[in-house]
Amino acid sequence: MSINDATRFDWDRVRDRKTGLEAWMQAAHDEDSELWEDESLEDIIARQDEEDMVGAPKHYNTGNIECIDAIEESMSSVAFKGYLKGNCMKYLWRYDYKGKQVEDLQKAGWYLNKLTEMVTEENT
Repeated sequence: MSINDATRFDWDRVRDRKTGLEAWMQAAHDEDSELWEDESLEDIIARQDEEDMVGAPKHYNTGNIECIDAIEESMSSVAFKGYLKGNCMKYLWRYDYKGKQVEDLQKAGWYLNKLTEMVTEENT
């Protein structure tokens, strides 16, 4: 991947990883730090490399535009708000049956937050 192909999520991942590594390095010099005792550098790197299945799943960020942005651009404001509401309902409906309760509830929350932001923006 070229630096020109990096998405906002790629840059966020780099920033977050740098912040975590800096905290670990600072903790390494601070003998009273609980971070130093509880978490190794390898643990920090592994944790930060985990995919965010709610806010930025890789399978929705493979092109030049994120899928949700393309969907929004393809619809009217009313239709897109209906889409967001429908996804909230879908994840709330199935959260107890699919085996990923917390993840499905987080996804419902993500869509509700997106809908709330959109309605708030329209009403200001």
